[in-house]
Amino acid sequence: MKVMAQMAMVMNLDKCIGCHTCSVTCKQAWTNRTGTEYVWFNNVETRPGQGYPRTYEDQEKWKGGWQLNKAGRLKLKGGGRFKKLATIFSNPKMPSIQDYYEPWTYDYATLTDAPAQEHTPVARPKSLLTGKNMKITWSSNWDDNLGGSAATLEHDPMLKKIADKVKFEFEQTFMFYLPRICEHCLNPSCAASCPSGAIYKREEDGIVLVDQDKCRGWRMCISGCPYKKIYFNHKTGKAEKCTFCFPRIEVGLPTVCAETCVGRLRYIGLMLYDADKVLAAATTEDEHGLYEAQREVFLDPDDPEVQRAAEAAGIPRDWVQAAQRSPIYALNNRFKVALPQHPEYRTMPMVWYIPPLSPVVDVVKDTGYDAEDKGNLFAAIDALRIPIEYLAELFTAGEVAPVDLVLKKLAAMRSYMRDINMGREPDGSIPAAVGMTEEEMYDMYRLLAIAKYDDRYVIPPAHAEQAHSLEELGTECSVSEYDGGQQGLFGEGSGVPTPIAVENFQMLQDRQTADSLASPADKSLRVNLLNWDGKGAPEGLFPRRSEDEEKTP
Repeated sequence: MKVMAQMAMVMNLDKCIGCHTCSVTCKQAWTNRTGTEYVWFNNVETRPGQGYPRTYEDQEKWKGGWQLNKAGRLKLKGGGRFKKLATIFSNPKMPSIQDYYEPWTYDYATLTDAPAQEHTPVARPKSLLTGKNMKITWSSNWDDNLGGSAATLEHDPMLKKIADKVKFEFEQTFMFYLPRICEHCLNPSCAASCPSGAIYKREEDGIVLVDQDKCRGWRMCISGCPYKKIYFNHKTGKAEKCTFCFPRIEVGLPTVCAETCVGRLRYIGLMLYDADKVLAAATTEDEHGLYEAQREVFLDPDDPEVQRAAEAAGIPRDWVQAAQRSPIYALNNRFKVALPQHPEYRTMPMVWYIPPLSPVVDVVKDTGYDAEDKGNLFAAIDALRIPIEYLAELFTAGEVAPVDLVLKKLAAMRSYMRDINMGREPDGSIPAAVGMTEEEMYDMYRLLAIAKYDDRYVIPPAHAEQAHSLEELGTECSVSEYDGGQQGLFGEGSGVPTPIAVENFQMLQDRQTADSLASPADKSLRVNLLNWDGKGAPEGLFPRRSEDEEKTP
């Protein structure tokens, strides 16, 4: 048993309202520079829909992720070393700017500087790439809220697999939002695709990063990532991707997208896993078994044997304790209501999702029946095979049973808690019907419905003694034949790894929680809602009351 730690995230899709706040704050924090105009480390897609970039899930076209060869071993779907060498200067399997969108701004000067005239001046859209006038035809959320309408139906790769059963019924029955970031996979195909070995997975917390000094702009990582969450900065000639806000994670703060999420749908925590089981799990022959195979890789942090192995592996005690309180382990392995996105890519993603129950509830309510009754909800889940099959294509490689069970657990929780909230005697048969105890169902309700800040984000800060190792580039990250990247294949991966910027942990924490780069002297008197945990009213949020007002009841 080789115990390793991995930061992970779970998103409750029932809570996402599609406000795109996470996308905007991530954009402002990470990709507001020249060359990243089209880049969205975090984006929110409407499903059914084409996604961003368009049809990124069509791996017959893009050749991302892994597949098994005839011998049952993993190989990159886009080809091995010789295939990459043959196409090193012309990568044909990469989205173009049309698959993303051509970023634009407006000629605001025609509005602000125009003299008085008979007709109102018009600010024409200007391309941020060429500076010329352009016609806007697509963007990162162009099909927002369309949800399987005729405009996007035929372009959704997931719908093509069940097209005979779907047709246009999705337009009336089903729509939900899907926030996406880099999956920070246990077996990242992007790292194995990089000829320069510039993409690495940190040994301490599993975050996947790009070494900007070693990146040579081959862009094989863009092809290799099946989620298309690596982007090319045309200004710097380097690849960039979501960093899981590692400077914040190192000081115990959640990612920017999670911190600013309006719906509070994101959970962040630490998972312990057995690195020796990753290869066997990733090479599971049956695609329908990949979801459970990955779940079996995760270790129970309450197991004394796991704790001893973690201590032997050098994992700090407080990290093990954080893994015991981790909301990710509770949702993934204890309650088993979170599912990975496209396990059939065999990258073993570490951003999981709780599928949405709301569309099912809405359909029941529209029929005039009680949408909270367990009998009605269970019957509706069984009847709405089309949405569940779509969710299965998205989360369980087409296997319907796990999605069906998750939705029934969520429906049971809704019915069970309604009895309690209405002052009625709780019905123990409801959780028993989905294989849960009453205590487990109540705990799941507290985590999903009313969890506080400290319950949703259990992030152990990095230790000062780990500073040196955190600066280094990490160890091999993939279980593939490439041993975590093709270092040295073209002479780019040789030499001593270049460390990332060195920064004092306390100074970093001050900077992350400050309103400016240097923490102001009066910071204690200021209000920063970005770091507010939602408890009480922060000092300074409201004007101070006079003594007479305080005496008034």
